[in-house]
Amino acid sequence: MSKPNKKIDFAVGGQALIEGVMMRSPNFITAAVRKPKGNIITTDKPYRGLGMRVKFFGIPFLRGVVNLFEMMIIGMNMLTFSANESIEEDATASSNKKDSPALGIISLIISFAFAIGLSLFLFKFLPLWITTFLSDHIAIINDNYLLFNFIDGVIKTVFFIVYIALLALTPNIKRVFEYHGAEHKSIFAYEKGLDLTPKNAAKQTRFHPRCGTSFILIVFLISIFVYTFVPRQETFMLTFLVRVAFLPIIAGIAYEALKWTATKQDSTIVKIMTTPGLWFQRLTTREPDLQQLEVAIESLKLALRLEGDNAKKQTVDVS
Repeated sequence: MSKPNKKIDFAVGGQALIEGVMMRSPNFITAAVRKPKGNIITTDKPYRGLGMRVKFFGIPFLRGVVNLFEMMIIGMNMLTFSANESIEEDATASSNKKDSPALGIISLIISFAFAIGLSLFLFKFLPLWITTFLSDHIAIINDNYLLFNFIDGVIKTVFFIVYIALLALTPNIKRVFEYHGAEHKSIFAYEKGLDLTPKNAAKQTRFHPRCGTSFILIVFLISIFVYTFVPRQETFMLTFLVRVAFLPIIAGIAYEALKWTATKQDSTIVKIMTTPGLWFQRLTTREPDLQQLEVAIESLKLALRLEGDNAKKQTVDVS
């Protein structure tokens, strides 16, 4: 068994793609995708978040909202890249794909808008409508606003669990969840200072406390608390719109909570707090095979190599 061979200098996060994995390090975004013929293709680009470039956007609570939107855009862009690279194309199709970059941008905007709209409907509008309906017919819910928000939060959580469970039934999404597991396992191998090999990564757990899955559950829990202090509006639609307006505040609080728990992993209280998120990752991750781990490690190695080169360059520039 390999022994730790280095000190971890910075945190790395990631995202599962279609037949691939994206990694995010402090200064770079990298991705590796396995082509249909079996070879692995990689891509990378420099990345400095808006919060790092503009001090105002890096202040606590606001930085979480900014980071969320940045990563949603980058994530969808990388998903598009992986979708294009993971299918077999003839020369004509490949050339046509490059002819219209504007079409690709429009497609990305439409996909992004659809994803936001679907999420708001499934996990905001519908749970609130059901809770309001129950409140109109059950006096105890109508008279107890905390109970109202608790039921709303439970319905949202159930909807999300069912939604993910149904997605996992489709073969393509199951593959994505396997790459999600590969992402977590390879990052754990890195964080433990092990040699980055598929066999070393395979021995790690696929449940990571910094996963975005945990972030979503934290958002649901915090929303129950925050909405208790937001007065109920006169109409359902106004209540819905006010709650949507409060989403950035809730996301900012959730980001800080997740960031805090990541620095206190040895605390018993934090372990208890993060356990539901780890349980939920049983749905959003699957055990990857060695080939999938190889893809994740290629993306991670590229990010680490670029960070190393960048650190050397900065050292030379300073001297």
